[in-house]
Amino acid sequence: MTLAYVRAAENVSEPVNKDPPSREAQILTLRNTPEFDVLVIGGGATGCGCALDAVTRGLKTALVERDDFSSGTSSRSTKLIHGGVRYLQKAIMKLDIEQYRMVKEALHERANLLEIAPHLSAPLPIMLPVYKWWQLPYYWVGIKMYDLVAGSNCLKSSYILSKSRALEHFPMLQKDRLVGAIVYYDGQHNDARMNLAIALTAARYGAATANYMEVLSLLKKTDPQTGKERVSGARCKDILTGQEFDVRAKCVINATGPFTDAVRQMDDKDAATICQPSAGVHIVMPGYYSPESMGLLDPATSDGRVIFFLPWQKMTIAGTTDTPTDITHHPIPSEEDINFILNEVRNYLSHDVEVRRGDVLAAWSGIRPLVTDPKSANTQSISRNHVVDISESGLITIAGGKWTTYRSMAEDTINAAIKAHNLKAGPSRTVGLFLQGGKDWSPTLYIRLVQDYGLESEVAQHLASTYGDKAFEVAKMASVTGKRWPIVGVRLVSEFPYIEAEVKYGIKEYACTAVDMISRRTRLAFLNVQAAEEALPRIVELMGRELNWNDAKKQSINIQMDENTLHEILNEVDLNKNGQVELDEFLQLMSAIQKGRVSGSRLAILLKTAEENLEGRVPIPVDRSCGGL
Repeated sequence: MTLAYVRAAENVSEPVNKDPPSREAQILTLRNTPEFDVLVIGGGATGCGCALDAVTRGLKTALVERDDFSSGTSSRSTKLIHGGVRYLQKAIMKLDIEQYRMVKEALHERANLLEIAPHLSAPLPIMLPVYKWWQLPYYWVGIKMYDLVAGSNCLKSSYILSKSRALEHFPMLQKDRLVGAIVYYDGQHNDARMNLAIALTAARYGAATANYMEVLSLLKKTDPQTGKERVSGARCKDILTGQEFDVRAKCVINATGPFTDAVRQMDDKDAATICQPSAGVHIVMPGYYSPESMGLLDPATSDGRVIFFLPWQKMTIAGTTDTPTDITHHPIPSEEDINFILNEVRNYLSHDVEVRRGDVLAAWSGIRPLVTDPKSANTQSISRNHVVDISESGLITIAGGKWTTYRSMAEDTINAAIKAHNLKAGPSRTVGLFLQGGKDWSPTLYIRLVQDYGLESEVAQHLASTYGDKAFEVAKMASVTGKRWPIVGVRLVSEFPYIEAEVKYGIKEYACTAVDMISRRTRLAFLNVQAAEEALPRIVELMGRELNWNDAKKQSINIQMDENTLHEILNEVDLNKNGQVELDEFLQLMSAIQKGRVSGSRLAILLKTAEENLEGRVPIPVDRSCGGL
């Protein structure tokens, strides 16, 4: 696929760093630089996109993130890179030119993202089953319009399937009253790894980026020309060490997603709230619930929402819901939302397939930061697009939008920053700019990994699709297995292709805690929470060895327990009492461990102790009678 526009990336020089600098080096740069041109607050897709856009224009750029990169909404998406079929339907039905432009822009960005990170993304066929004859031409026209709007950026042309052909492609589909199906193409990606690739690329081009760096307050100074106070940086705190220091910048960008209003109110305590958070819940089910390479779209659920049913990482994702919620660091999926998704799935699957609550391997909730435009006459109206707002003191806020359009959102934001703060920079150069790992990737790269290093084919494919052309660096770190085959590549858990070398490499990618490794460097916690729990002690051991955790932490009491005690402790974390630990329960626990709030949870104390006393750690028995949930 070739993009139908000139590659701005051709004008960008090579990265200043072959590899991203260490976190310690980045913090020294943050502390010792007298003044940056741009300071971005927020390490999600939009914030990292802003940092990459700014630094490739030649601006001296910094980025700080309170948690880990992509720890919020950006890692909890539907994993689609799409223009939005339903938005196009609304644009046509209501003759809404804004909706049309939004879809057109998103389809352009979809094509760009698939090109600049080919290892992390790919086209995915999505089936729209039709159960009434009159719907066939109606949906066909709508989907064909989607292809036409994409123009030269159309991935593959949509097509109609007969009932028998639809069942061949999706055999577990409900066949009663089925008249046929329409298949169209959108993109799919590994969202947390994509976000991380943007952050690592920005760091390689010279941006000073740091995770676990909290903004305590905004710095201000008086403009000598106008006499007004202007935002001039931020007071930051390194959460891992407790050290505080000032980071000064000509321009500060607020890209904090659901926490947009908290930063706006640091600038002006009377600032009106513009974020209206909405929770999107997804569940993960075994791979046998869907074909390996075909998704499903339910265009009209029982309450009018859209549900996707998609293969991802050899599992099946179903979601999303869209309900108002409170803003929280660790949103928890409700049992009501999980059951809503399960019921909708049942409506579309054959009666031969029993959809069971116990088959939910993981569940997560992401907060979508819907926004109202503070400059709009109707402040109650939700903006369908992103909003760039500049406060009286010069704080620039970027909010709203969608994952797919992160790059164009960043471009608009930096354009606004240059204009508002008289920064000297040229046009955006991120169209066609390869992200970390994408430049020399090829679909057959994994074969070289198998042949050159003696990795299992499944592990090699995973490394190639996760790290791209950097997969060779991970393979070089892989341990010898001691078996005839594979020669290298010791797995963290037997059912998943993640290997121990990824833990060592993950530290180079700014992983600071075990949860960074389990949730975002690998995606284990998003795929199977029990498998993540089983891998955790070994991950803690490997990270502790690399990061010298023993030297920095107090000696603690060894804890031994039998399997019954372990199950009792896991039950404390199982907040919805469904017999398993959901992703958000797990993340909430890990947050408590990181921040020292562990007194109420024995499992938290156990894991904290494992980190603090690795050398004397007694192995914790986690044997089970079976591998299911």
